[in-house]
Amino acid sequence: MRFQTELVPARLIRRYKRFLADCVLDDGREVVAHCANPGSMMGLADEGMKIWLEPNDDPKKKLKFGWRLVDHENGHFTGVDTSVPNRALKMALENGEVAALSAYKTVRPEVKYGEKSRIDFLLQQDGLPDVYVEVKSVTLSRTMGQAEFPDSVTTRGTKHLAELTQMVRDGHRAVMLYLVQRTDCTTFTLANDIDPKYHAAYLLARNAGVETLCIGTNITPDSITLDSPLSIGI
Repeated sequence: MRFQTELVPARLIRRYKRFLADCVLDDGREVVAHCANPGSMMGLADEGMKIWLEPNDDPKKKLKFGWRLVDHENGHFTGVDTSVPNRALKMALENGEVAALSAYKTVRPEVKYGEKSRIDFLLQQDGLPDVYVEVKSVTLSRTMGQAEFPDSVTTRGTKHLAELTQMVRDGHRAVMLYLVQRTDCTTFTLANDIDPKYHAAYLLARNAGVETLCIGTNITPDSITLDSPLSIGI
C-alpha cells in the first residue's frame, strides 16, 4: 500500500487529546497533525522523535497533515496509523498473498456479526467454511525484537475475541490476525501485564479453535507492505 501523497519529515513536539499532535517541519513551521491511533502509543510519542507526516489539500479536512510513521533513525520504522492494516490486508487477501487464507476468493470487509459488531473481513468460498478475520495493529515493543499487543487496556478487543469464539462454535473458521507495523521485530507475544483480561480471553479463544496469524510489514516513507509471518510466543 503506497501513501497517497509524498510524506514529509518532522519532529514531534507533543501528542494530546489522543488524536492530535503538534509537530515542527524541517523548515521550522509548527503544524498540527491528525493522529489516527486511539492507543497509548507507548514508546512512540516522546518529544523530539523523528516522524513522517502525510500532507493533504482536502478542503473537507480541518487538519492538513496526518501522522503516519515513527522513524527510529536506525533504519527501522513503526507505522502509527491504525487504519493501515485493514487497507494493506484487503489488497493482500484479494491477491491471495496470505497463505493460510489464499483459498478464499471472496473478501468482504466490515460485515455485521456478533453483538452490534463488524468483522474486519469475512472470507467466503464455495465448499469451504466461512472465515471471520479480526485484525489488530501492533506497534508496541518493550523488548528488543519482540512485538506486543495491546499497548493499553482494550475492552473492545476482549469482546472481539469472545465473538470469534462464538463463530467457531457456530461451525465457521475464525482468525485473530495481528499485523505488526514495526520493522524491528521478529517475534510476537501478548502484553499480559497491560491487559490480563485480554490475555485470558485470547487463551479461551485459542483453546476453542480460533486461529492466530501474525504478519510483519515492510515500511518506508513511500509505502507499507506485508512481509513474512512472525514467530508467536504466547
